[in-house]
Amino acid sequence: MRRFLLLMLILTVLLWTCTANANNANDAKKAQAGLVTTHSRGLHGYIGYSASRPPDRSAYSAGMGFYSAVWPLIAKPIARFQIGLPSAWITPDNSDNKDTPLAPVGTHARDNWPERGPTWGSVFQTVEGGLGYWARNRFRYGPPKFSMNATPQCYDYEVGSPGWSFFYSSKALPDDRLGIAQLSNRLLIPPDALPFEGNPNGKFLGYTYMALPFTEPTTAEPPTGDQAWTCFLSAANFKGPMAYYIPETWSKTGKLFNYPFIYGRGLDARPGRMGGGAMEINTVPRFESKDARGVVYSKLPKLQFPADDRGRTLLVQDVTYYSKAALYDAFKAWRDGGPACSGRFDAEGAWKSTLTTRTTRFDQAGKRITGVEKVFDTKIFEGNVWGLKWFDGTAGANGYFPQYFKHVADERVAVSAADVPAETQLLTAQFKLAGRGQPYTSPTGGAWGNPGPARGPYKVDLADGSRVTYCWYRFVDQPSFQQYKWSDDKKAKLQSFVEKVHANWPIDRDYMAPPSSGKLATLDPALLVMPPEGLEVGYVPIVTHQEDAGK
Repeated sequence: MRRFLLLMLILTVLLWTCTANANNANDAKKAQAGLVTTHSRGLHGYIGYSASRPPDRSAYSAGMGFYSAVWPLIAKPIARFQIGLPSAWITPDNSDNKDTPLAPVGTHARDNWPERGPTWGSVFQTVEGGLGYWARNRFRYGPPKFSMNATPQCYDYEVGSPGWSFFYSSKALPDDRLGIAQLSNRLLIPPDALPFEGNPNGKFLGYTYMALPFTEPTTAEPPTGDQAWTCFLSAANFKGPMAYYIPETWSKTGKLFNYPFIYGRGLDARPGRMGGGAMEINTVPRFESKDARGVVYSKLPKLQFPADDRGRTLLVQDVTYYSKAALYDAFKAWRDGGPACSGRFDAEGAWKSTLTTRTTRFDQAGKRITGVEKVFDTKIFEGNVWGLKWFDGTAGANGYFPQYFKHVADERVAVSAADVPAETQLLTAQFKLAGRGQPYTSPTGGAWGNPGPARGPYKVDLADGSRVTYCWYRFVDQPSFQQYKWSDDKKAKLQSFVEKVHANWPIDRDYMAPPSSGKLATLDPALLVMPPEGLEVGYVPIVTHQEDAGK
């Protein structure tokens, strides 16, 4: 009997201990419930499409363009947020090179990204500008912006405007890294990118990068081709070329690193390649919190997409490749003394691509996200238009990316707001809004001051709440050209030709063919300027400063 009582006592103590431990564990879980923590890497993925290439790829490699939808992806500017709207990448075609590195030793790509070997062709040189939100934008205002970004030297640095990188620094690029020549005498190009008017909810912006021969190729070291990749826009209030990449921007890397192998392999000389496009989801914050049982949930900012009355979001249309017959040939003949060309892209030199797509794989901090495909999927619609099809009954209103996720083992499962326990406090948690950044500044000396501007400064306030200061420079006197020791004759010929372009190419002419459907978005009208009297042709407005208009 004593043994039995002793055994019962031991079992009672054990049961009490287990119950107490369980209660303590439950209490600990309850204590942690509702503790909202902030994290990065909330969402990653590429919502994309593939574009068929022309049968003769080398022929249709002098230009690539399309119309892309413009809309406010987020209702309010969010801090630490970066997502590109549908854009594309252009790289030089070095497909003949199978094993020799294009990135010299000492460049960022070569020294840090061995997985890109053996050629490092995908990170050698890129033009990747387009629409989007960038984490280091200084003047956010809701809708996206447009920027003609590029990486000339194996990701050692970036060029996004005539004076600055894309948003990494408020200081202008060093003189020897300036790469964009402002061509338009009617459009300002702010360092924080081009804003839009109002709420362009699903309207389209067309843009094409066209390789044009403003100058002759050279054989001196470094040998340099004649391809100036020129960005043409098609908006409701501005059409035509805005700026181009100076060919030496690409060729000088070989000389700088004493690496002759890459002479003639940059975008100044090689055909361009564009195989498709995507929304690049890069930097998205997230909240995490536990419920009373210790189950983890996460929350993303609300991402919205315009949907038509058929539950479709139309993202990209009229993807087109161009041969030299589209514009290069007529442009070169005009430069060499022939008849003026209109600048319109000749349809005889255009090849429209056929698009394909597939379901996107998303992840959160490396963990696979599931359930998004039940909300929407990518699709090619009639007319060869790429976009999203919504399955939740969305029609004539916004579609929304899933905002809440339940953590189940190694997956993040999309759930509705109704399925998120209230004690997590996620339903009311608000993401930090983006603040205003430091001003973009340029030096007064160096390439900016010698030869310097012809007139200015002038100031204008933009839709993003910033104030831009700009000056009028003679075209060949703008800062980007001053690093090159060009002859007076070369500069005079270029200056004379640009004056003809200014005189003959208005901003209300269709250069790209109009979009097959939809309406054009309107750039912020404050970006449009008129040349002062006496500077009507041959002068361009160069932004020298951008700051918060409230300061």
